Amino acid sequence: MGPAQAQGDATKPTGYYIHTLAERVVDHLPAGPLYWRVETLPASRATSLAATNRYALAANVAGRHWLFTLGPRGKATAGARKFAEIGPIPTVTAARFLLRINHAGGPPGSRTPVHTHPGAEAIYVLKGRISQRTPTGKNQASAGQTLNAHAPGMVMQLESSGPADLEQLVMFVVDADRPFSPAASF
Repeated sequence: MGPAQAQGDATKPTGYYIHTLAERVVDHLPAGPLYWRVETLPASRATSLAATNRYALAANVAGRHWLFTLGPRGKATAGARKFAEIGPIPTVTAARFLLRINHAGGPPGSRTPVHTHPGAEAIYVLKGRISQRTPTGKNQASAGQTLNAHAPGMVMQLESSGPADLEQLVMFVVDADRPFSPAASF
């Protein structure tokens, strides 16, 4: 459990599961517009790259070795298979930043409680369909698609909205010194 999650996490599943795969706290972010690059590589290479790049995280999920790198648009890791580039990530202002990768989902109809995050969230859907409800409406993405989900403080709720189980990778850039996922209401 990371430092921000220990302070309070309102996204306890209601038929919807959430597993933290990797996280890191950094003191600053790269300059310019930022994107999450989602790639796969052999396990040892993904782990090695994550260890040498402060803005990269590695995780094993769905039978693949993933590398998630926060940085400028249009970059690629040699020898990697790129699945997505999500962004630009909404700007987050903080003294310290938590970069986190979650694996989440659930059966059709399962959903998170209504909540916020003190930062930005981006989603890559592995299978199924996700719906994100916010005060401005509903966004959806299906397998192989992305959501550049929300800016800091956006009230939201995620739901598995397809006919099959949802499985997704969720990337966060949040204020490391604030509660990760406080409860909210519409």
